[in-house]
Formats: sequence, C-alpha cells, structure tokens
Amino acid sequence: MSDVFDAKAFLKTVTSQPGVYRMYDAGGTVIYVGKAKDLKKRLSSYFRSNLASRKTEALVALIAQIDVTVTHTETEALLLEHNYIKLYQPRYNVLLRDDKSYPFIFLSGDTHPRLAMHRGAKHAKGEYFGPFPNGYAVRETLALLQKIFPIRQCENSVYRNRSRPCLQYQIGRCLGPCVAGLVSEEEYAQQVEYVRPVSRRQG
Repeated sequence: MSDVFDAKAFLKTVTSQPGVYRMYDAGGTVIYVGKAKDLKKRLSSYFRSNLASRKTEALVALIAQIDVTVTHTETEALLLEHNYIKLYQPRYNVLLRDDKSYPFIFLSGDTHPRLAMHRGAKHAKGEYFGPFPNGYAVRETLALLQKIFPIRQCENSVYRNRSRPCLQYQIGRCLGPCVAGLVSEEEYAQQVEYVRPVSRRQG
C-alpha cells in the first residue's frame, strides 16, 4: 500500500452505492478506473493481504488518491466507466488486461454471438473485454448486460440442440436465436453492435 494513502480512513467515507472509482498516483495521473455495484465492497478488496496478482499489488502500491463518482444505477456506472477509460487511458487498465489470471467477458465469433466469462489463453475466435478484478465482477456485469442487451449466454451445445425457446427468452433476457423465426438476423446483429462499446472497458 502507498505510504501517502490512508486506505482505512478513505474506506470509512465510501458509500455502498453503485459507482465508478478513479485511482491516482502521486503525480496526479489516473492509473486505473473501475466500476462497482457496491463501491465500499469493491474498493475494500484492493486492500486485503491476498491480492489476485503482483500487478494488482503494484497498482495498489502506487495509489495516492482515489476519487469516487456515485451513480443511480449499475447501468450508469458501466457507461461512465467506459467513458473514463476512453478519456484517461489508464496504465493499469492496459497492464491488467493482458494478465491471464484475470477473467474477461468473451463475445464469441459465432453467427449468433454469445456472451460468456473467460479466463486463460485467448484462442477462441471472438472479442475479449476486460479484465475484471474477479469472477463475481464478470457475472455481475454479464447479468446487467443481459438485462439491457438480450444476447444469448448459453453454451453452443445447448444452443444447437434447442427446438423451443428457453426461460431466458420467456423473461426477455434473450432474443431466442436458437429457434428459427423468433428474431431476424439484422435485429440480433444490431444488439451485438450495441453491446460492443459498453463491454469494451479498454475502448
């Protein structure tokens, strides 16, 4: 932890609402931007003794200041985070993106792309968005994205063998591309285009 940053005192001031946080080094440069459903819980995770990787430890050691922006919803936090990353191009958003120990959101290259969590080597054809600090953050983001953009998240083996729409279609969380006639190719492709800029944390 940085000698110039009092994490204990800072965390006492942080709300449990959703929002976005910006981490600065001693020179006032934004070194990392992140979002959270619960800001206090997420920011507290950076100051535990068992961090995910040495890169995260290096990030935390440089923190001199953290600014927090509270949002009304998770969706607002997701969009604001994307905009801040585009604006600041933080060093550690890039460095952590290439660390294989971190999970990513994967948008497959299938005819009807699926969204899923991915760890490890990036061999599968498609797009990778992230990284995220842990699997919980990915699942949280996938659930939020599914509410806004009804793109399938099922495995290809399930998708190929469906003859009737599943529960996700019935509750409005998927357009049902597995069943002919439920959604046009154009409509599904449009939803995929919508989800890309929101998912692209490093955009």
